[in-house]
Amino acid sequence: MATSFYDLSVGTYTQLLRGAVGTLEKTKAYCAEQGIATSDILKTSLIDDMWDFHMQVISFNHHSAKTIEALTSGEFVPPLGYEPRDYDGLLEMTKANLVVMESQESEAINSTAGNTIVFKLGPNEMPFTAENFVSSFSLPNFYFHLTTAYDILRMKGVPIGKMDFIGKLKIGV
Repeated sequence: MATSFYDLSVGTYTQLLRGAVGTLEKTKAYCAEQGIATSDILKTSLIDDMWDFHMQVISFNHHSAKTIEALTSGEFVPPLGYEPRDYDGLLEMTKANLVVMESQESEAINSTAGNTIVFKLGPNEMPFTAENFVSSFSLPNFYFHLTTAYDILRMKGVPIGKMDFIGKLKIGV
């Protein structure tokens, strides 16, 4: 059986958002045990010219939930204009976006294949098919920001590993 558009998009976002929720919860517990304020993590970046942890979490959430919206609206914009959130707010945002993924119907997502999505960046517009948008733009950005958030947590000493990042595998034949 071929992989469906639903599996490629929603299936991937769901698996990794579950991992992200677990990682964020594990980080919160670690910080409480170690007497570290979670607010200290929010402004941490890997290097000065990269977005901080706060924006990395906003971005991986944006590149999942807003992509699902774009499949029907036909429009996607960068993750700008979000209100600042504390650590718990970022965790709640991630949980809420996981609920969005879990509520998607495979038939509805599969029916958006072939739709046009226009990425709008100021006056610039880039048209994609839905499949090309997800596979060549949204998923790479989702993975990038999720990996960068994970790397920041590792840099801060949080005891997380690859399986925390990946989440529950889709094991079976």
